[in-house]
Amino acid sequence: MEIAIRNHAGAASVQVSDAVFGVEYKPGLIHQVITAYMAGARSGTKAQKTRSEVSGGGAKPWRQKGTGRARAGSSRSPIWRSGGVTFAAKPRDYSQKVNRKMYRGAVRSILSELVRSERLVVVPELSLPAPKTKELVALLKTLDVKNVLILTDGMDDVLYLASRNLPNVGVLSAQEVDPVSMVAFDIMLATEAAVKKLEERLA
Repeated sequence: MEIAIRNHAGAASVQVSDAVFGVEYKPGLIHQVITAYMAGARSGTKAQKTRSEVSGGGAKPWRQKGTGRARAGSSRSPIWRSGGVTFAAKPRDYSQKVNRKMYRGAVRSILSELVRSERLVVVPELSLPAPKTKELVALLKTLDVKNVLILTDGMDDVLYLASRNLPNVGVLSAQEVDPVSMVAFDIMLATEAAVKKLEERLA
């Protein structure tokens, strides 16, 4: 299949593989992969102490009978101040297993949907003379794109520095793009070289 190249002198297009940019849209697979990707980013380091882990409470606070007060065996009971937590949180691993075939399938499905909905904009190249935010804003205005993920064939420090102050603009290379970033923006703006590198990565 062919994807039109914007901002090119005359009509031009880039030839891409149907196996990467023309597959069926699978929302269930995409949801599973994105959920697993975001779960893997959780630290899971929350921790609280149970009644056995809180210091103190070794002696019975008062005798069992004759005081007129309720029975108490420990001053570190969960119902006491400074006591332990009933269902204490413990460090845990939130990661979910997603094999390579599922991950690549989800990325192909997202890319194909971007192409079908005309949300993948391909340009011959993308560069700025200096890392200035106003120059990137002017470039995006020329291309008529907003809320955009810029995809390059290699990490471009100039583009990255120029985009840091823009809340709805992200810059990633084709090697590090992930499903969460791909669905977080309305438009994906990619260079021709980035599209080819992405195709090689998913082939």
